[in-house]
Formats: sequence, C-alpha cells, structure tokens
Amino acid sequence: SSLLVLFVGWEGVGLCSYLLIGFWFDRERAANAGRKAFIVNRIGDAAFLVGILVVWNALGTLDLGTIAERASTLSAPVMLTASLLLFVGATGKSAQLPLYTWLPDAMEGPTPVSALIHAATMVTAGVYLIARLFPLFTHPITLLVISTVGALTALFAATIALVEWDLKRVLAYSTISQLGYMFLAMGVLAPAAGLFHLTTHAFFKSLLFLAAGSVMHAMHDVIDMRRLGGLAGPLRSTAVSFAIGALALAGIPPLAVAVSND
Repeated sequence: SSLLVLFVGWEGVGLCSYLLIGFWFDRERAANAGRKAFIVNRIGDAAFLVGILVVWNALGTLDLGTIAERASTLSAPVMLTASLLLFVGATGKSAQLPLYTWLPDAMEGPTPVSALIHAATMVTAGVYLIARLFPLFTHPITLLVISTVGALTALFAATIALVEWDLKRVLAYSTISQLGYMFLAMGVLAPAAGLFHLTTHAFFKSLLFLAAGSVMHAMHDVIDMRRLGGLAGPLRSTAVSFAIGALALAGIPPLAVAVSND
C-alpha cells in the first residue's frame, strides 16, 4: 500500500533480474548483458526515486490509495513533474523507448527467467505503477507522453522483431512491443484494457518463452531460426504450445480476448 515499499520491491526484482541475466557469468555476453540491465534500470530508478520525493513533498504521504485520492488537489506543474518522473522509472523497468536496450540482451539468462521475470512479472511493473496511481497520471501532457511512447515502442520493437533470427530475441522484442500497447492503453484513458492485456500477456508470452526453451534444449542451444525447421513432428507438444501462444499473442478468439457488455 506504500509507494516506498513498492520501490523496495521494484529494486528487489531488479536485483534478481541482474543476477539471473549474468547467471553464466563466465560468458562475456552474459556478463555484459547483466551490466547493461543494471545501468539502464538505474537511470529509470533514479527518476523514480526523485518522483517519490516530489510526491512526498507535495502530499506528505506515500500511501498509494491516499495519493490517488488526493492527486486532483495537486497543482498542474507538480502533477506533471511527479507523473513524468515516475513514468521515466516505468519506462526503464518496462523497457520502453529509449530505455529498451537492456531487455533483448537479457535473453542471455536462463529461459525460465525470461519467461517469469522478463515477460510476466518484472517488466510489467511499470504498467502496474501507472494503473495503481492512475489519477496522478491524468495531466494532458503526461497522457500524451505515455501514449506516444507506447505507440512508438509498439511499432518500433515489432519492426525489429521482423528481422531478428535469434528465437529468444524475437520474443523479447515482441514483449517490448506488447508492453508498448499496454502503455498506449494507459495513455488513452483505458487502464482496464491495459491491465487486461498485462494479465493475458503474462500467460501467453511465458508459454512462448518456455516453448522456445524446449526447442533450445532439443537443438542443443541452437536458436538461429535459419537453422531450425521440421520440428513439429519430433516436438509435437512444443509445436502445439507455440501455436496456442502465437494465437493468443495475435488476439485470436477465444484466446486472450475480452468481451464487453457495454
């Protein structure tokens, strides 16, 4: 219930991410990827910490419920400053432009880490932060910034994924793109849609990462898609899992689709 406690957990999961990205520390690529993730996330976290101080100075509380209730009492400059600083923190954690570069390299870690931390839980924390304190982010300029960054990230990362050959990096760029859609939803005043996508994405992207891990195991760590093919026969369960995940990712009914009664 406290923004400070949220920040402590935010840093804790970041530490887990850093240590697990560099799990095979004797590999130079893994060690460099861990360092990149640490540095890029510190940029966002520094802005997040300053934003917390701005909120504390303005409202005298860090209780999430109280902040949401009293956000409308803040002056426009204070609301804008606090929300943009917190958004920078969310940008780093959720790998949005321009702080997205660490997530593709994070694929150097074990595949279950990619599935759990870098698709389902840690990287969605930025979206959760905005949703939990949504009244604080309703300044028109803040909404414009969030929606613009989200839309550009969604398009930018998806185009990179189209020309990647590394199986896990394709899924990593897909994750960045999907997170962009979540931020876009927040920026166009549709937090419920963003949170729904956050929840469904956790399941289908984790499924895709674990299926990719199955392929890696079967192919003895070969993940260059130019060298893969004809695996549906020997890896039937993995092929079915990939198909289900891909259909959910594309929003094909009845997978990962919400029906509104409005």
